[in-house]
Amino acid sequence: MKTAELPNCRTAELNRESNFSIQLQKRTKAFSVRLINLADALPNKPSAWVVGKQVLRSGTSVGANYYEACRARSKAEFIAIIGIVAKEAAETIYWLEILGETGIVPPHRLQDLLKEARELTAIFTASYNTASGKTNSAVRQFGSSAVVKA
Repeated sequence: MKTAELPNCRTAELNRESNFSIQLQKRTKAFSVRLINLADALPNKPSAWVVGKQVLRSGTSVGANYYEACRARSKAEFIAIIGIVAKEAAETIYWLEILGETGIVPPHRLQDLLKEARELTAIFTASYNTASGKTNSAVRQFGSSAVVKA
C-alpha cells in the first residue's frame, strides 16, 4: 500500500510532515485524564456512579479508538473506527450535560470539558466525513452536539 492511500493520521505519522495526529493523540489522552479526575471527584451516590461510569466509558473511548484509527490497516478500517470516535465524543457531551443538568456537578465546572468534547466531536465528525467522502449534509445537529448519521 502506498503512503498516499493510508488514512490521514497514519500518513502523517509515516511522513512526519505533520504532527497534527500526534498532537490530537495527546489531546485525546489529556481529555481522558481530565474525565478520570472528574469521575474520581463525583459524589458517592448511585446517580453519580451510573453517570460517572458512562462518561468514563465514552470519554476514554475517544482517545483509545483514535489511537486505533491511526494504526488502521486500510481506509475502510480507518473510516469505521473514526466514525466510532465521533459517536463516542458526541455521547460524552450528552453525559457531561446530564452531570450538569442534574446538579451532580455544578454546570460552570463542566464548561471547559464540554467545550473540549464539542471541539473533538467536530474534528472527528469532519474527519469521518472527509475520509468517507460525505458532505456536511451527512451531519445533523442534535441539541448542542454534532451526531454522525449512520
